[in-house]
Formats: sequence, structure tokens, C-alpha cells
Amino acid sequence: MLQGCLNGARPVDAHPALPVTPYELARDARVMARHGVSSVHVHPRCSAGLETLNPMPVGDAVAAIHSALPGMEVGVPAARWVEPDGQTRVEAVLAWGRLGGGMPDVISVNVHDMGWREVCAAAHSSGMGIELGVWTTGDAVTIRNAGLPPGTVRLVVEPTEPGVAVDEAIRILRTLGQTGVQVLVHGEDAGVWPVFDYAREHHLQARIGLEDTLLGRDGWLARGNEDLIEIALGLDTSVPRRRRVSRAP
Repeated sequence: MLQGCLNGARPVDAHPALPVTPYELARDARVMARHGVSSVHVHPRCSAGLETLNPMPVGDAVAAIHSALPGMEVGVPAARWVEPDGQTRVEAVLAWGRLGGGMPDVISVNVHDMGWREVCAAAHSSGMGIELGVWTTGDAVTIRNAGLPPGTVRLVVEPTEPGVAVDEAIRILRTLGQTGVQVLVHGEDAGVWPVFDYAREHHLQARIGLEDTLLGRDGWLARGNEDLIEIALGLDTSVPRRRRVSRAP
């Protein structure tokens, strides 16, 4: 399975083609679907362009994608950085379960977030699947000891140190061991392409999109999500990209 991560937590001015509105998210999801993507992960925004767990903008974003692409899995994060209060996150997730066609298919919950078990329980009771974010070997130990919450559809291994992302992903995977659910592995920024290649080579689920990187393999700024998925799949991208971005030494 290949997942598209369309926008993430990036500010609206991070990239000229960053999708923010429901229309833009649905547009980019259609582009991804044409290239075989069967799941998209999106961060809904309020009218000011900021991330939100508010049911109305969440429902609008998800419904727009469902309407454009029936059958496309749509995931939304219930992240502590968006709403620090655990009980408020639980209430938001319960409200998402009443959104009908705007209800997310899966929600992303990070194991290191306080209250993650309660958020998972709210998602499961509302009929949504769960993606568990595993950022560190410590998170992996937590999962191994606690077991998977009911409704878990996949683990998302997310090494956060770009320079050692593949090595860290391997350590996390070894710590997790056999889990009985799907595993998606992805990096961020300079770690994106090495981790993407590792995931594909080892038959793990992978993802790509502007949430994780703005750059192609060559260090040039990608034109958008379509450019990134084409680069990921090794397709020809003959139109020059915008500009080269300096890498940190």
C-alpha cells in the first residue's frame, strides 16, 4: 500500500502548491489516486489555515475526498500538538464519528502522546480505524508491553532524525517484532527518500507527499504532490522543478 501525505502541519506559505482547503485536498487526492495511492493522510485546517480538530472543517475535508474518490481511505491525526488536552481530543474524535460521509476512515494517534489509549478507544467505539505512530524504540517497547488497541489497522514507524532515519527505522521494527498488523514506514525531510526506498525494498507500506518533504531526490523543490508521487514511482518528470534548495552541511 502506498499512502499520500498531502499537507501535514506545514504553514500555508511553506510551498505554493500546499493543499489546504477541502477542494485542494480532494484535487491532490485524485492526483495521487491516478498513480495507485489507496490511502491519504490529511491535516484539516480552519478558515485561517491552521490545523484543527473541530468537527466541521474535519468533516468538510474528509467529505470532499470521499465524494471525489469513493473507496479512498482518508486518515486524520488526533495530535497533541493541535489540542494538548487529552479529554478534548477524545471528545473531538467522538464527534468525528457522527460526521457521516465526513467521518475519517482512520485516525492517527501517537503512542508518545498522553492519553493515547483513551483516544484510540474513542476512535474504535465510533467505527474508525487506528494508525499508531511509533517514533522511537521506547514507543515500540510501549506497544509491545501494552498490546495493540482494538481497531488498530497499522503501525506507522516514523524515525525523526533524518541523518540516521533508516538505521532508526530498523531498530524500531526489530523492537516491535511481529505485530499482526500492517506496518508503514516513512521518514521526513532529508530522511524521506532513503526510508521510502527501504520500505519498498522490504515490502513495507510507504508514503510520500508534501507533509514529509518539499524536495525531490535531486534536492530540487518539487512542484507539488503530483511531482513527488511521480518521482517516488520513478516516472518521468520532464518539466523542470522550481529551484534547488541548499542542504544543511
